[in-house]
Amino acid sequence: MAPYTLNGKRVLAVDDEPDILDILNDEISETYPECMVDKATSFLEASKLLATHPYDLVILDIMGVNGFELLKLSASRDIPTVMLTAHSLTPESLKQSFEMGARAYIPKNKLGEIVPFLEEILQYENLLGWSHLYENLRDYFNTRWGEYWQKGEEGFWKEFEKKINRNE
Repeated sequence: MAPYTLNGKRVLAVDDEPDILDILNDEISETYPECMVDKATSFLEASKLLATHPYDLVILDIMGVNGFELLKLSASRDIPTVMLTAHSLTPESLKQSFEMGARAYIPKNKLGEIVPFLEEILQYENLLGWSHLYENLRDYFNTRWGEYWQKGEEGFWKEFEKKINRNE
C-alpha cells in the first residue's frame, strides 16, 4: 500500500448520479476499507455536510450539483478537492478547476483508476500533484480535445506548465 493511504480518512463524494457514488465508494473501500465515504446527491446536501463534518478529501461532480460553487466552499476550508466530470469535460473546466483551487480534474471514464489519483492528491502539494496528474492525463486530453486544445488560452497553459514543472 502507498504511504499516503485513504485508510482512516473521511471523504465526501458528491454526484447527482447515485451509481457514480456507488462506484466511487466501491473503488475506494476495496483498497481502503477503513476509509469513510460520505455521499451526497445535491448541492444542498453537500453544502450541509461540508459545514458540519471535517473532511480529508472531497470529490465533486461539476454538472448537476453545482460543483464549482461547492469547490469554493471546500477550497475555503483548505480541503483537497477533486473535480470529476463527464459532461463538463472541457479545457475551460480544467482551467477553471485549477484557478479555483481544485487539486485535480479527472474524467469520469477514469473511475477505475481513481484510487492512485487520490493517493497522489494526498501525497503531494498542490502544484506537484497537478504535475503528476497532468503528465498522466496529457495524452488523454490530447486525444479527447485534439493536439492544439491549448491554443485558445496559450498564455495560461504555458504559465501553468511552468508552474507545475518548477515543482517536480
